[in-house]
Amino acid sequence: MANPVKRKDFLWMGWGAFAAFLGGAGAATTRFFVPNILYEPSQKFNAGKAEDFPIGVSTLWFKQQRVWIVRSAQGIYALWARCTHLGCTPNWFISEMRFKCPCHGSNYNPAGDVLAGPAPKPLWRCRVEITATGDLVIDKAILENRAGVREKAPFFAEYA
Repeated sequence: MANPVKRKDFLWMGWGAFAAFLGGAGAATTRFFVPNILYEPSQKFNAGKAEDFPIGVSTLWFKQQRVWIVRSAQGIYALWARCTHLGCTPNWFISEMRFKCPCHGSNYNPAGDVLAGPAPKPLWRCRVEITATGDLVIDKAILENRAGVREKAPFFAEYA
């Protein structure tokens, strides 16, 4: 037959359980004050010299940064290669002069406007900047796709 639990031992077990509860609550409270930070690579990158990009759509940074760089006679801009329908990655078809999404058939022109398909909005334009040294710096964290706004700085850099 097991020995019965003494009153003194029972009180120590109660105080021990209470101390464990306070320790857990204190640890949870301390953890609450530590910010949850997700360290990801910067969305800003140097694409190289602006003069190195020919007129038309460049797929140089498509695989690494998911960005197309488009240069026209007036300037240069960058399109984020993400379909505005469901987030798929469209492809550039130079023969048809359009971006086509393989998932649901959305089509975009080189300016990023919707030509066909279920996409509700134009492609996003990234912030672009031409530095004093002539480098093209693209920031994918700052995006715009509203007509009239995306054609101006900082989403379009005038470059002759």
